[in-house]
Formats: sequence, C-alpha cells, structure tokens
Amino acid sequence: MAEQIELSSPPFDSVSNVRFSPSNPSQLLVSSWDTTVRLYDVEANEQKAKFDHRAAVLACSFATSERAYSGGLDTYLRELDLPSERINHLGQHADAISSISYAKDMNSVISGSWDRTVRFWDPRAPTPQTASYNVPERVYHMDLVNNTLVVAMASRLFNIYDIRKMDSPQSRESSLKFMTRALACMIDGQGFATASVEGRIAVEYLDPETQDKNYAFKCHRQTISDVDHVWPVNSLAFHPIYNTFASAGSDGTVSIWDHKLKKRLRQYPKYSGPIPSIAFNCNGTKLAVGVSYTWDEGEQGAKTAESPKVFVRTVGDEVKPKGWTGN
Repeated sequence: MAEQIELSSPPFDSVSNVRFSPSNPSQLLVSSWDTTVRLYDVEANEQKAKFDHRAAVLACSFATSERAYSGGLDTYLRELDLPSERINHLGQHADAISSISYAKDMNSVISGSWDRTVRFWDPRAPTPQTASYNVPERVYHMDLVNNTLVVAMASRLFNIYDIRKMDSPQSRESSLKFMTRALACMIDGQGFATASVEGRIAVEYLDPETQDKNYAFKCHRQTISDVDHVWPVNSLAFHPIYNTFASAGSDGTVSIWDHKLKKRLRQYPKYSGPIPSIAFNCNGTKLAVGVSYTWDEGEQGAKTAESPKVFVRTVGDEVKPKGWTGN
C-alpha cells in the first residue's frame, strides 16, 4: 500500500470523528456534519455502507466489526448494523450527544452529552438505558481504557471514573488555561493526554501519588514574519502498541510524540486544511486523518473552505519510542 491514500467518497461537510474497528485493521468509520456515518474498507479504498441521520453526527464508535454506535445534534443514540445497514434507535439524551465509548467487558455503550449526563446502555435489553449519571458541566470528550473512563467537560473540568463503580469519580481541573479540545487515554492505562484550543498538550497520570510527573507543553505553533501563530489542537490518538501518541491541529499538521522522553519523534508533511480527527488502527500500522473545516475561522472561513478529505497513512518506525525492544 502507498504511504498515504485519500479515501474516495468522503463526506460532503466537516469530519467530526474518524474511528477504526477494534479488531479489523482496515475498517474505518467516519462521522460528519453532513448527517452521515460512513463505513470504509481502507485496504480496498471503498465505501461499504452509509447511515443517514437527521442532524450533524458528532460521535461514532465501533463495538465489533459488525456493530457500531452514533450520536449527534438530534440527541438520539443509534446502533448501526454494519453488514445490513440497518439502524436501531436505543434512546435519547436531552441535548446533543458529543462522545461515545464502548465497554467490551460490560457490553455497554457509554454516551456523554451536552445535557450534563453520562449514560450507560445495554443494546440487548428491552429498555436499553441502564443508568444515567449527572456531571457538573456539558460533556465534550470521553475516552475509555480498561475500566477507566475519563470525561472532559466544559469549564476545563474532568471526571475520572472506574466504570464498575461510577458513584465515586475523581474530579480534576485541567492544567491547561483554555477550553479542552481533545482527550485520549494511554494504552497502558497509566494516564491520559489532553489538548486545548491554545496550542498546548498536557500529559496527566491517574495515580494520585504520581501527580508530580504531570506536565504540559506548547505545540502546533509557528512564527510567521515575527508573529507567533497559535492553533487549536483538535485530536489526540495513542498508538495501540508503542503508547506514543499523535496530535493533530488546525494548522494542518500531525506530530508523533514520545511522552515519556517528552520529545517529538516526527512531524508529517502539512495537509491542506485543519485536522479535526485522527485515529490509529488496531494493529498500529495505519493512521486515519480527517481534513476539513473546523469553524475556527467563523462562517466566512466556511465559505472558502476546501471539500473534506480523509487520508489513511501507513506508519513505520517513526511511531516507535527510541530504543524500543518490545514489552
């Protein structure tokens, strides 16, 4: 496969989420403001299915290679049957669904919403919603690793849960001064990275005893004719094997970081527009990159923005930490 391919049949409006299957390295979901979720086979560069929604889709997540979930501005949580292209409505929030995670061991879908709740759903149950938990602010992002659920909210707030006992979250305030734009959990379950609209990334550890290891750094910035330009960091993704991570910004760049050595390993050639979402596939050989307008420039920018594109890049040794010998 070429170093990078551009997917045919991309969405017509901005990309909200790119997500790979947990078990099939060539299956990719792309949700969009064009009210669709599209399923691609990236090896064949082919759109396999398209699911129409009633409003912009903000979040999607695989459960298995045959089942996925989506949600967005119309407030409904949907189950997507990928082989048959059937949609099953599981239930509804009181406001937009902003993020979805799937907890495999519990067979639970977890949805976070601007209605200030995190809800659990059992798709097989006659009444799918099994629990709802109030949070102090609108949910912007969630990520799940093992049994740890990290919820990023408005007002720079975070709740960290053990999904087996949701009643006692650890609450934190972001170490970044500006709005949280991205969140991803480390593959080893030790911590997470967050990013802000103001060109910074924070690396945080879960263990209260190791908080002195937390740090933040500047990125996705450039000096152009003596003027410092700072771009939002829109998406973060940890590599499933090496636990390094990628960051993507409105400057159209993707960088790979070794958070242990606090070092950038690689910056890929710049894309033609802002990057709202990135994701590694399950075996860590590919990185999906959604390139589309992100509303940073207001409505005027939307009129002149290029059409959305989705690229799939084959990654190599640049994503490995220095001196990697395997686990």
